[in-house]
Amino acid sequence: MAKLKGAEIILECLAREGVEVVFGVPGGANLPLYDYLRKYPQIRHVLVRHEQAAAHAADAYARVTGQVGVCFATSGPGATNLITGIANAQLDSVPMVCITGQVVSPNIGKDAFQETDMTGISLPVTKHNYLVMDGEDLAPVMREAFHIARTGRPGPVLVDVPRDIQQQEYEFHWPERVSLLGYKPTLDGHPTQIKKAARLINEAERPLIIAGHGVIIAGAEAELRQLAERAQIPVTTTLLGIGGFPAHHVLDLGMTGMHGMAWANLALVHCDVMVAIGMRMDDRVTGKTSAFASQATIIHIDIDPAEIGKNVRAHVPIVGDARHVLKALLKEVEHRTHAEWLAQFDTWRRDHPSIAIRETEEMLPTYVVREIYEATKGEAFVTTGVGQHQMWAAQFYRFVHSKRWVTSGGVGTMGFGLPAALGVQAAFPDAPVWVIDGDGSFQMTLQELATVAQEKMPIKVAILNNGFLGMVRQWQELFYDRNYAATPMFNPDYVKLAEAFGLAGRRVERKEDVRGAIEWAMETPGCVILDFAVAPEENVYPMIPSGATVHDMIEEPAPARIELPGRSKEETPAWPVPSTR
Repeated sequence: MAKLKGAEIILECLAREGVEVVFGVPGGANLPLYDYLRKYPQIRHVLVRHEQAAAHAADAYARVTGQVGVCFATSGPGATNLITGIANAQLDSVPMVCITGQVVSPNIGKDAFQETDMTGISLPVTKHNYLVMDGEDLAPVMREAFHIARTGRPGPVLVDVPRDIQQQEYEFHWPERVSLLGYKPTLDGHPTQIKKAARLINEAERPLIIAGHGVIIAGAEAELRQLAERAQIPVTTTLLGIGGFPAHHVLDLGMTGMHGMAWANLALVHCDVMVAIGMRMDDRVTGKTSAFASQATIIHIDIDPAEIGKNVRAHVPIVGDARHVLKALLKEVEHRTHAEWLAQFDTWRRDHPSIAIRETEEMLPTYVVREIYEATKGEAFVTTGVGQHQMWAAQFYRFVHSKRWVTSGGVGTMGFGLPAALGVQAAFPDAPVWVIDGDGSFQMTLQELATVAQEKMPIKVAILNNGFLGMVRQWQELFYDRNYAATPMFNPDYVKLAEAFGLAGRRVERKEDVRGAIEWAMETPGCVILDFAVAPEENVYPMIPSGATVHDMIEEPAPARIELPGRSKEETPAWPVPSTR
């Protein structure tokens, strides 16, 4: 077998794993890795301006491609800067391999310059991690890292490699197979449990499906649709489940949870059988867990057994891959109609018009999102940061296709939007990619405009600029007597900022100019920043306060609204919906 330097072995493993793009920043402890990149022209390296952005970009790349995202960082602060991005990927179940340089092995544990214990620091936020102290282990470790990252419940794996290990020569042996003792993710659900679930679904009068990120990860979108149509079950999604069921489908209820659709949340109260697929019963969905779906028999399908029963009791737990389980379930589920149950949603939609926009002269952020949706015809990839803008995007941009919605869920990472767009655009250079961001969130990672400019990425950025840390301000308004402590924002001139990076920008201050600005951005080559001066104290509705119940739901008080365009009567199929099979 050929002898290769440790750095070459790492890159050879990446090439054999089919890695095409890596995001990172070079430094003293990973320079050997960068030195040998020239020998692997098939691997594109994207130089970010902060390592957190490398992790977010790799995360987003993985979400939209289904492949493992990869990022590089040097030791010390370079590696620790990855931690927020790694934690984000861990809680959102994103496959990622993070390769960090470490000080030379004789200096480990001696507080050497830029030494940090990365395996210790990253242990709580990784699916697994490695410190490679013997170069002969490099190839097996890399092979295992990718296997662990992409199988079972996906997640990030960190591989920490001392610089001397990268520089020395070793025999290269490529492991053709990976077998890890004790690591055997369950893919197929237990047949008895599947039969129990099917019986409950067949006998239900008011069934409901909650589809989470696991549906998208498993590629189970078609099976979910078949189940919903065959048994005539309405479908609501979690924040990360958006896109797993087409938004224009007559059985779609939209997002549930703290800022979900009122009718979807009311369905949780009244359903008699709830099928939770690939979701972890997050508190932003459940609210007060003791009151969550209290009338329902709960079927919980998840590949991670640790999630079942962790927050909410499952009456029928099924451990397995969502696609495998749904395929088996479809063999047992009968054709049903639930006309009375489905008709109830027409009443709830009328009485609780959650995605409607007020008639006003002001430029509302919801109006801006709706105009982006209409201008792009719902075909764009959309990334967001975290805050009010994220919720408005989730509510008012209607996703028909899977993997077009890229946002931070569990960790709720402000600043995720722009670096995530880097990852999406790197994966699909010719696709329309929009960042819908807030002024607070955008300022956390705006240095990545330099990366966008250097890579010549045609990302379009829409900043919903309300001059506040908006979501925090909303809580201060509703629960802290309008004490706006530390939430008013000083903002730069975003047009001049764009121009400083050699990009195009425009500030939009009038409602009537919104659509023209969006169309101008779409027609302008390269990256464009649109700074929308939206109403400063607009709130996200509906809202269920943290730890509360659907009965505590706060809805928008203003009566005059414009309905969000959706299906016309001619496009709305009559009950029951014909099966796609």
